[in-house]
Amino acid sequence: MRLPQTFAQDFLASIVVFLVALPLCLGVAVACGAPPALGLITGIIGGIVVGAIAGSPLQVSGPAAGLVVLVLDAIQTHGLAMLGVIGLLAGIIQLAAGMLRLGQWFRAMSPSVVHGMLAGIGVLIFASQFHVMIDDRPRGGGVANLLAIPEAIGKAVFPLDATTHHLAALVGVATILTIILWDRLKPAALKPVPAALVAVIVGTVLAKVLDLPITRVMVPDSLTASFNIPTAAALSRAFDPAIISSALVFAFVASAETLLCATAVDQMHTGPRTRYDKELRGQGIGNILCGALGALPMTGVIVRSSANVQSGAKTRLSAMLHGVWLLATVAALPWLLNEIPTSALAAILVYTGYKLVNIARIKAIAEYGWVEIAIYAATLAGIILVDLLTGVVIGFALATVKLIYTFTHIKIDKRERPRAAGGGRVIDIDLHGAATFFSIPQLAGTLESLPPEAEIHVHIEHLGHIDHACLEMIEGWARQHEAGGGSVTLEWRELEKRYAAPRREGAGRAATAVTMK
Repeated sequence: MRLPQTFAQDFLASIVVFLVALPLCLGVAVACGAPPALGLITGIIGGIVVGAIAGSPLQVSGPAAGLVVLVLDAIQTHGLAMLGVIGLLAGIIQLAAGMLRLGQWFRAMSPSVVHGMLAGIGVLIFASQFHVMIDDRPRGGGVANLLAIPEAIGKAVFPLDATTHHLAALVGVATILTIILWDRLKPAALKPVPAALVAVIVGTVLAKVLDLPITRVMVPDSLTASFNIPTAAALSRAFDPAIISSALVFAFVASAETLLCATAVDQMHTGPRTRYDKELRGQGIGNILCGALGALPMTGVIVRSSANVQSGAKTRLSAMLHGVWLLATVAALPWLLNEIPTSALAAILVYTGYKLVNIARIKAIAEYGWVEIAIYAATLAGIILVDLLTGVVIGFALATVKLIYTFTHIKIDKRERPRAAGGGRVIDIDLHGAATFFSIPQLAGTLESLPPEAEIHVHIEHLGHIDHACLEMIEGWARQHEAGGGSVTLEWRELEKRYAAPRREGAGRAATAVTMK
């Protein structure tokens, strides 16, 4: 069988993606409080299965940092046995949404909300994994984890007798430093080698050489032994409102993250564009399979996807092959994975959480005004103080309020200037924003307060929208003002051209009663 011309490029890209995915699959699982093998299973399904049927050919799917908070909460609230049921239901919801062609609607979210959500997730990941990085347990929630960071630093710097927090912290700090230094100083020949992999190797070798008594990853010899297949008792709780609510949140967040990631991937290459409904169906099938095996839920992930594109991938074969390499590694080298310290994996996620709070993105949002920053901050605060869904709902509600205000608010500037000839003064009325029926009281009040015999110039060039109600009100006022001895100059033809206003008989009479341009 003849190999496709792009096979070599896809093959090499798949190796890079595999090297990026391996530590992240393990690290995300550890951060969720789940067995590491469950993250690897998700990565394998995301590569081999979803990679083959996805609507975004170059996007890579797997366990994602963006779902850590949800998975951790689900496991703590409902138990690990229910994780598969929640994932199964979430996958069914995603599959149904894709079949109903709702994929495009998951993109209908303000960028300020999206980036606020990512930043909130980043803060929560940073705060929880900071404790795991020193072989300590995370506290109860986001605020508790943040407040306990000084205590964690104290344990690492001033260890108590018989504790090993300082040794785990040593590995964690070495891992983070390796990531930073590798990104800045790596040789050109080793550019494809991901920093996360190098960092895990450094942390593992350090722990092995010094024989440090710290916690390590536990991967079973057989992958099938790690299956967390939902039991009949677990499936019987599938219609519990709390389980259904959790599944809806999983489906919404996973879909939004996946499709936003797909949009970003499309901007990185010139190949086939994403088919959003197909991508959503693919993610649904993937999460159904993950749920049936009790593994972590999946999304499209930007780190692996960008590595895929930047490594020269041309087709979906690259994502599929990376899943094959994950499967081969778990089958052949479980003993090697068991040497990896959990503090090294947690350190990668601490750095990932920090990067999710993108300062450059905050500055970019600020260019659109302080209202957008307020939406971003409210989303971020809601996620940290309450939970992920509440934060997103708060941000979405504020963005909607802003949208309503934008499309109902009008600004009216009034200026007076001397008439060019003949004495007297001209009053200029500049309209900005949107003239809708909500604006009629303000607009009518301003126009009707003008001197009855004045020469009025109404400027519409800064008007973004005008509706039927405002058009009729302005027409009526113009007729009345002309009848009282005044004059009105308004670009009626331009107004009707811009807003496709139908010429009614009344409008024609109004147009002849005023100066037309």
